[in-house]
Amino acid sequence: MMSSPQSLSASPLPVQPPSRHGADLAVSRRMAARLKMTISGPCEPSEAEWAAMGAALWRGDPLADDVARWLHEVGMNEGRGQLQRAMAQGVSEGDGTPPALRRLIEQVQTVPDWVDPVLMAQGARFLQSTGLHGMRVLRDAGLMAGYQASAINQTLVQTGALSRGAQKRVSETTSWWLDCTADGGLAPHGPGWKATMHVRVMHALVRQNVRQRPTWDAASLGLPINQLDLQATYLAFSVVQLLALRTTGFVVTKSDARAVMHLWRYIGWLMGVDEAWLCDDEMKGRIQLYHNVISQAPPDASSVALGRALMDEPLQRHYAWGRAWRGHFDKARHLSLIRWFVSREGMGHLGLPVVLPWYPLLTFLPLLVVSGLPRLLPGSLGERAARIRRTQLAYWRQEMGGDQPREHCPRL
Repeated sequence: MMSSPQSLSASPLPVQPPSRHGADLAVSRRMAARLKMTISGPCEPSEAEWAAMGAALWRGDPLADDVARWLHEVGMNEGRGQLQRAMAQGVSEGDGTPPALRRLIEQVQTVPDWVDPVLMAQGARFLQSTGLHGMRVLRDAGLMAGYQASAINQTLVQTGALSRGAQKRVSETTSWWLDCTADGGLAPHGPGWKATMHVRVMHALVRQNVRQRPTWDAASLGLPINQLDLQATYLAFSVVQLLALRTTGFVVTKSDARAVMHLWRYIGWLMGVDEAWLCDDEMKGRIQLYHNVISQAPPDASSVALGRALMDEPLQRHYAWGRAWRGHFDKARHLSLIRWFVSREGMGHLGLPVVLPWYPLLTFLPLLVVSGLPRLLPGSLGERAARIRRTQLAYWRQEMGGDQPREHCPRL
């Protein structure tokens, strides 16, 4: 058995931030220009905020990192069963749970006082009601546009995820999102709760593995899957999706946005994001996202490799009929949505052809009517959301291969 690595939580933090932090502000500010236009009031980070962001690039998730260290010591064959039982059943005094695992599960099986279950349920129902459009914009504005942040991509490069296929990564991430946004999915030991804990421990295992590789340039990149990059993922699912829905014509009320932000604040907390990097106010979330984007390293070859792989992902879907033409149509539809969300320069960063944003232009008004009209009519949002959720599940099962055994992806 390999010797146990030093506990990440015990490692002293370097004084200087990694060189990736604000490496090319001219490029990153252009990438963030559209986002900045949506922010009211001053939004530039203070010196203290900028320094805290640089320090966050050296910080992991101490509780989960200790679980990863324990798994390394006992071996995955022995540790996996205990991990699965603790996630499914919880822990209690005298049950023989190893200390590292006990500390993690004890933290997360107690719901924080600030969590509002009613607001979380409202957020989940709203995301269900966004249907396939909500899933498309999350893919194209959250996942694809995010590939421009090259430093975050390096963990995928190191683990070989670039060669394992975009379709599998999208399917796994969609599976996790569906679990998290299901009714009751985030109740302790529920499907979304367990899926998020799997993601959290997987992050820690990847962090432990990658940081020890001689090919990992810590002085440049900091810690793999660090706090600032975890925040970027959390903001992609919350702030980015809300903005993407609004800019494509989907009606999002202040109440909807507040509920979604609250839901993702809790999911982010479960993921191990420090509370300092979380919020449940959308405008504050936009400011956090702006700070995060301008801090990111500029696009590189990994952005192109990931972008082009995701571009062709629709060609690998499991269509029940018309696979050849439907794959090409969906590829064109996604490219037009991506062009709506990123500039011509952004398309170049991702190695994508510059196309016209024909799909969002054609569907803006219909979406405005379809998403806004039900709010003027009697009826339950929950009932409508349940019907639309069935289309999301059918899409995941039929086209994304969701009837296969699920393994939740360590990174969006």
